[in-house]
Amino acid sequence: MTSERSPETAAAPAARRIARRWPLVSALAALALAFGLGALIVYRDNGKPLRIDAAWMDEIIEHRAPVWEYLSLAMNFLGAGIAGVIVIPVLILAAFLLLRRPWAAGYFLAATIVSSALVQVLKNLFGRARPEDMLVTSDFGSFPSGHVANAATMAVCLAILFPRVWAWLAGAFYTGVMMVSRTYLGAHWLTDTIGGLLLGVGVSVLLWAPVAAKLDGERHLAARHPSPRRIRRRIAGNDA
Repeated sequence: MTSERSPETAAAPAARRIARRWPLVSALAALALAFGLGALIVYRDNGKPLRIDAAWMDEIIEHRAPVWEYLSLAMNFLGAGIAGVIVIPVLILAAFLLLRRPWAAGYFLAATIVSSALVQVLKNLFGRARPEDMLVTSDFGSFPSGHVANAATMAVCLAILFPRVWAWLAGAFYTGVMMVSRTYLGAHWLTDTIGGLLLGVGVSVLLWAPVAAKLDGERHLAARHPSPRRIRRRIAGNDA
């Protein structure tokens, strides 16, 4: 393979050094905080809500209204089930493959699988009870929030793969709305959503660091080689 077609050689110098720098440390710190938060919650008072959990839930219940319930139910649908686990990830994977970014597709798939697996590990490890005033039916284990972990993983992965301010802002907004919606529906305590956020961010960054150069180089190469659709449009424009 020539150097022009190698993602690693096309990467920026900073991306080649990324595996040995701050991302690994920060990702491991985020995962350690997620585990530590779960341990603190469960072993401090047998999983009972912390003061911040109880105060936040009281505020949520006091301000419940149909319009917010509809929004929260929509987020519940997007964050799990067929839509969140199959449809949306498959569409994202297909888009990366169409954009000729197989490394991006593999990274996104790996982060999604690892994040989902760790959520189930922690749910069974800590076994925290969910709030009693739930508006939806949920599975076992309140900590961490799988919906939020999934949202954070997707948001960080896409922001890394499309390094634009709008991508980071959109991802932060989507994850924040997901966090609020999970507590609004009574499916999670506030600290459950924080644990899911830490887990999603930690996994995304940890898996990115070893392949940062390949992902960055692949992005540059994809930008230099337009898709067949763009080529056809250019030809059609020239013929006109």
